Parts: sequence; C-alpha cells; structure tokens
Amino acid sequence: MTGESQLLVKPKTDAEIYHRITPESANWKYLGFEARLMKKDDEWVHDTLDTEMVIVLLGGNFEVESNKGHWKTLNGRKNVFKGVAHTLYLPRHTKFSLKAVSETLDIAYGWCNAEQDYPPKFVTPENTPIVIFGGDNATRQFNDLVPPGFGCDRIVVREVYTPSGNWSSFPAHKHDERIVGDDGTVLEPIQEETYFYKFQKPEAYAIQQVYTKDRSLDEIVRPRHNEVVLIPKGFHPVVAEHGFHCYYLNFLAGTDQCLANTTDPDHEWIYGSWSNKDQRLPLVTAEMNFNQENTD
Repeated sequence: MTGESQLLVKPKTDAEIYHRITPESANWKYLGFEARLMKKDDEWVHDTLDTEMVIVLLGGNFEVESNKGHWKTLNGRKNVFKGVAHTLYLPRHTKFSLKAVSETLDIAYGWCNAEQDYPPKFVTPENTPIVIFGGDNATRQFNDLVPPGFGCDRIVVREVYTPSGNWSSFPAHKHDERIVGDDGTVLEPIQEETYFYKFQKPEAYAIQQVYTKDRSLDEIVRPRHNEVVLIPKGFHPVVAEHGFHCYYLNFLAGTDQCLANTTDPDHEWIYGSWSNKDQRLPLVTAEMNFNQENTD
C-alpha cells in the first residue's frame, strides 16, 4: 500500500536535510519543502532569491541574521507536542544565516516563487491564532501560522493536531481547480500541498486517502513519523490511529493566498451533523512554550 505510492515521501536517515521536495521532484509547479535537523552552533546560509519562504520551528531554538532583520527564539518548544510554533516569513531576495542555539534544532520550511515583495514577519506562539474546528470525532486543532491575509504573495501554512482516533481534513475537500464567483471572490484555488507528519511514538501512523471524483487518482497511504504526503490534486481526508495523537504541518502554494476549497458533495451533509467538540482539545497551547524547561 504505502511502499508503492509516489505520494508518500520517506525521510532520509543520517542527513541534516532529511526531506527535500522541489517542484521538479514532486512534478508540480509552485511549492518546495525541506526539513532540517541541526546541532548546536550549526549554521545554514541561504538566499531566497525570487521566492518567499516560511520557516517553522519544530523543536529547539534558533537565531537568524539577515539583510532584512534579526530574529531569535527564546522559548522554542521541545517538540511539536510541547507547544506552538515560532514562524518566520521571509520575502524575496532575503540573504540570511540561521544558527542553531539549542543542542538540537528541528525546522521545516516551504517556499514558492513570488511576484510581490512583503515585509518579513516573525510570529511568536502567543500571537498565533488557534482554532478548534469540526465536531464529534472529526474535531481537530488548527494553529494558523500563515493564514489568508497574512501579508505575503501566495504561501499558506498551518499546523494541525488530530486527537487519537479522530478524522481530519474532513469532510474531504479539494483545491485543484480555480473557480471565481461573480463578485470576484475565489471559491477554489489551484494549490499544491504537503502534509508533514509527526507522532509522539515511532510506531504510530495515520491513514490518508487522496482521490479524485473520477478515481483517476485514488490512493490510500499510511504516513508515519517524519514522512510527507504530497497532494497534487483531489480530495485528501486523514484519520489518526487510535491511541496516538497525530500532528501534521501543511504548506500550500498556488494561484491564490487563501484556504478556499470545494467539499466532496457526498460529504456536505456532515457539517450539519456535529453536536459536540472533542474535549481533549486543544492539545497544545502557547503557555506550554513557557511552562517547560528551556530547550537550550
């Protein structure tokens, strides 16, 4: 099942850059993604060139010097289940050096070509919007790291926490056809997306389906810790294995900086069926970043 799918990308072992997904390797147009594990005092030097980039802190602390500003995390989470992300948005033509200032540093970042310049922005956990969405056993937590209207060209970033046994990205939705309403509102963009998974225990997994209505694409994959699922098109619901909370980090890029989408018509009725929210949520809060031992 998972071994044959081109949509499931496994991490490299014993490599600083343990994921590298480019538009060329993914066979799509807009989005790039990497995940990097660094040791204390390691430095990453980069130039964003014609792209905008978002760096998400998964675990540890970092410091960034650039031609657009200086930023440093002081209360980075130990891992994604110990708090909310710090998020750094960098526009085109940003030359920077990122240094690990904790014993280990785990970061992920996405990028895409941009046509306009925006100011850099550093968002701390306490300023990150948290939304509890859905209902019943389809309740989950969104941390909107780079939401619509953020002040960027086309990239969108969100981290999602799905409690044990719950469904997520559900009712199933898609964003692979640009549809514009009579008033000019984008009802559905064309967006490519990566799902980067983490779990509290290595034996845990999620199940994700990626399908189109005509079933020209219809795959079920089983992502595990540190694995990525590519969403080139189609609907893409997720369910977390019972007994293990599920985290995934979404990067999206395409024609529009929005989260508009189209729900599978077979699932529309589900929105009106929920009666309660899952009381286990939120799984993480900004307070957790401060109420733990320093990650240095």
